[in-house]
Amino acid sequence: MSVRTKVVIGGVAVGLLLWPLIGFWFALLVVLGVPVIAYLALDPGQRRRLRRVNRRELGR
Repeated sequence: MSVRTKVVIGGVAVGLLLWPLIGFWFALLVVLGVPVIAYLALDPGQRRRLRRVNRRELGR
């Protein structure tokens, strides 16, 4: 299983666990907001490297 698949499965699991506890919209906000905040916390060089790696995986 790829790392990306594991991350997606983990995100779905967290969303399903949070949903009954805090409500759908807040759980969705957490599941989508945490990766966005983590990406924005990277410096520009790290973001470039991450985009370059992702493009390579797509076969570009």
